[in-house]
Amino acid sequence: MHAVGPYTFSDHDAKKTVDNAFVVWDLMAEGRDATVMEHLRPQFTGDLATDLERTWAAWMAASDALRSAGELPDTAYGTVAQLSTSKGGLPKLPAPTVRVGWRGAEGDAQKTRVHHGRPWQALCLWSTEVIDALRRQGHPIAPGLAGENITLSGLHWPDVRPGVRLRIGDVLCEVRAYALPCFQNTAWFEDGDFNAMHHERGPVSRVYATVLEPGEIRVGDPAILEP
Repeated sequence: MHAVGPYTFSDHDAKKTVDNAFVVWDLMAEGRDATVMEHLRPQFTGDLATDLERTWAAWMAASDALRSAGELPDTAYGTVAQLSTSKGGLPKLPAPTVRVGWRGAEGDAQKTRVHHGRPWQALCLWSTEVIDALRRQGHPIAPGLAGENITLSGLHWPDVRPGVRLRIGDVLCEVRAYALPCFQNTAWFEDGDFNAMHHERGPVSRVYATVLEPGEIRVGDPAILEP
């Protein structure tokens, strides 16, 4: 096992994190003045533990640099429309309250951890406005079906992208990456087109977030973008 601050990684999780170092980096840089973070780009040694620490430190520092340079959006306010958990697999079912630890929503689990479950994927967030727009297109999607833990209302979803922070209830988290769609979501989309929620289709994607401050979230709690 590897530890970086309060976060723990198996060898598999550590390797996946390092392998995604520059994928996440490019997502944070996209559409922003990346020169303010370029000097923070991690330099790898080939030692997994060292490169994991460097990856994590670089991601955190890059977000701070973007924030300090005014490259992140202004403070905005939304609410928690639904909380969802499951013991593994889809759909996730509504819960009135969720306790969030460093690894995500307590009592929630992934059916497979090949592509999920690392500390930078601790929480999955989505938007009721995006879901409603997909429903108008004929997709039988609803909150929780696609596996998000927290469904938010009232936030301009193009702003909820890698690099930003949200205060959701007691929890502070930082968006780290987009959640890529997979065939497990086929049933919720017309003609099985689960890629309708892929970030390459526009600001429609679920996002993954790292927990910076654990706590409790209740349905109806405020969700503050860039608090």
